[in-house]
Order: sequence, then C-alpha cells, then structure tokens
Amino acid sequence: MKPIVNVIGAGLAGSEAAYQLAKRGIEVNLYEMKRLVKNDAQKSDLFAELVCSNSLRSDDVKNAAGLMKAELRMLDSLVIKAADNNKVPAGSALAVDRDNFSGYITEALTSNPLIQIIDEEVTSIDFDHYTIIATGPLTSPELMENIKEFVGEDLLYFFDAIAPIIEFDSINMDKAYFKSRYDKGTADYINCPMTKEEYDIWYNKLINAKTVELKEFELKVFEGCMPFEEMARRGYQTLTYGPMKPVGLGLEGEKRPYAVVQLRQDDLRKSMFNIVGFQTHLTFSEQKRIIRMIPGLENANIIRYGIMHRNSFINAPTTINSCYQSKKNPKIFFAGQLSGVEGYVESIGSGFIAGLNMSRLLREMDLFEFSKFTALGSQSYYIANTNPSDFQPMNTNFGIFPSLEDKHKKSDRKQLYANRSLEAVKDMIGSGVLE
Repeated sequence: MKPIVNVIGAGLAGSEAAYQLAKRGIEVNLYEMKRLVKNDAQKSDLFAELVCSNSLRSDDVKNAAGLMKAELRMLDSLVIKAADNNKVPAGSALAVDRDNFSGYITEALTSNPLIQIIDEEVTSIDFDHYTIIATGPLTSPELMENIKEFVGEDLLYFFDAIAPIIEFDSINMDKAYFKSRYDKGTADYINCPMTKEEYDIWYNKLINAKTVELKEFELKVFEGCMPFEEMARRGYQTLTYGPMKPVGLGLEGEKRPYAVVQLRQDDLRKSMFNIVGFQTHLTFSEQKRIIRMIPGLENANIIRYGIMHRNSFINAPTTINSCYQSKKNPKIFFAGQLSGVEGYVESIGSGFIAGLNMSRLLREMDLFEFSKFTALGSQSYYIANTNPSDFQPMNTNFGIFPSLEDKHKKSDRKQLYANRSLEAVKDMIGSGVLE
C-alpha cells in the first residue's frame, strides 16, 4: 500500500501538485488553513486564490510565460485549464475571473475521491512523511520557523505589492475610453489619459504621499512588482516609460496623451477593473486621494485597496534539486513561491513538476528532470543550479534557455525557442515518462 502524500497549502502550486498526484493514483491529504485563519493578502475561502493581479501574463508562445502555459496545457494542468475556462478579455494576456477560476479548482479538488481536504493550520512538518510544502510566500510564522530549522538557514525574502480594484460603474467613461495599444486585438483595456499639466500635479502629489510603515528592518522589493510610488520616486518619467506609457494609446485625431493609466477587467461581469501596474503600499486614504486625481477616476469606488506583503522563499540552489526535491531529505519537496520561483505561472509549473516527481518516487521510478529546452525545465534547472550567494526569484525568460545551435535571424529567435520547447514536450509525452 502506497503512503498518502501530505500537500501543505492549496494555492496555485499545492493545488496543481495535489491534482497531478491524484491523477496518477496517489492519495493526498491537502492541508489548507485559510478557512480558519487567513493571512494579510487572502480574502476568499477558495483554493488557488489570486491575491495580486488577475493576469497570468502573456499567452503568446513567443513570450516565455506564454510558452510555459502552452507546455502546461499539453501536460493537462488543472490550474491552466481553470484559467482557460474562466478567462476575461485582456488582449494577448490570459486574465481570469478570480472567483470563478478559484471555484473551478476548488470543485475539482474537493470532488476528487483521492484527495482529502483538511482544514487545519500546520505548524510543523513531519519530515518522516512524504510531503510537498507549498505554503506560499506568506507561510505562517510558526511553520516558517520549523522550515527554517529544517533548511538550516534563514529564509530569504522580498516585499510584494497588490494593485487596487475599481468598480466599473464608478469610472467616468466620458473621460476614459476602451482601447488596445496600437489597436491590436480587441479594445479590452480602459484608458485614462493625462496631459503633461495633469501629470505634473499628480506626480508631485504621488511622490510625497504617505506610505504604510513597515516594521521589518530592511525593505527588499521585487523589481517585477515594484509599488508605483516607488517607481515614481526613481524619476519623473519612470512611470511614463513603464505602466503609464502612452505610446499607441491615443485617440484618432487627438493629441497623444502625456501619460495613460490603464485598467484591466477583473471579473466576467465586467463590474470590476484593476489598475495595471499600480501595485502600492500607500495608506488607504492616500490611495483614494491619488487615484481620484486621475482623469476618469474622480469618483472611483475602490473595491479592494492595494497592500504590501512579505514574500519569503528558500535559497533554492542550496536546498532543492531540479525536481523540487529537498537535497537533505528525499521525502520532502517544495513548490510555489516558497521554492524560489516567481510568478503565478511559474508557481503552477513548480507544482506540476513536484507532484509528478513525488508520484514517481512513490511508484519506485526514477525522478524525471524536464528538458532544459522547455520553459518548465529551464526554470527548474536555473533555481537548482544558479549561484546561491545572490539568489533571487526570477520570472521565466528566454535568457535562461540553452542557446539555439543553428544560425538564425534575430527576429525568428523567440519562435525557434518555442518550436524547440513544444517539440521537446511532445517527445516527453510520447515516451511515456510523464504518465
């Protein structure tokens, strides 16, 4: 009789890992504490809650994140299937209705006869039991201490921020307008344009706005989720070359705006829109003041304010191998952002690989390392083999893929990476190693 696997945490990675284990006939105890105790970022009782953006980034295979999603589709990822079934318009990105997305995954896991859901706060790991630790970046303090003791060093960390969500009916569409950049695809984004004079006044108010005081001694902010007020303090035009870039967003016959604030649909009913790139740790009162200075958002009803929270992660190169298995104890796997990956899709991918390889371990099969030609494999190889002295989580990107061997045009490079990757996944599926 095969032992039951404990999966700690029903976020993106834990949910994917539990599904992949059950799919291969392995019984799972899926522990999740949020119905009893929620952390600062959680709002819902549902599994796989998206606490930051509702976007899983680009769906184009010529983008590494889009390629990873394509690989996961081929491999029957539950979480990507949930995203595809609950997507909302977002141009070339894959964005979802948060509640429907999480509800889909929750239903799939709770109805699976091989998965037992245990609503319980785990405060210590039984390191003699087969376990996947997928407790996320906001792992409870007591459990964090237990993991630190096991890992043998302090966990690293950075700070992450969440963008506000606005009620659609409170947006003044006499000033704002729907448009995609350069009119590519459908006009899915709401655009709030600013003149230079409006931007000047707004910018000066923003850089002097009050932020929430953080108690931690050192503030380390992940560059990919930088609070917009921190970006603004880096320079007057940092935002206009970043999330407020106006190029391609002007209206025909009118002068191009100096800056544009974009909002992306957050639910299927089109009742909620999040402000793209406006992750923040301004105080709630300052958020309301600054947001309502934006043309079109003068009467914005902020449904969810932005917050900042701590993201913790292990030093992956010293702790796990490219199968997400502990180097210290083969019964223990890590997955999700705690394992040292960054991003929604990357977390899903780590959960897939951890779940697959835990199932292979219990079936007395060799662990399987994904081809480095794939987005999944290049990520797992990177976090297990990069320099541990300055390790930081990083989104998937073509810079960590093996170089292309044949001569090629630079303009063809990304498509060639994608072709090579998808062919490698087909070969893996055909060989039966992923069963």
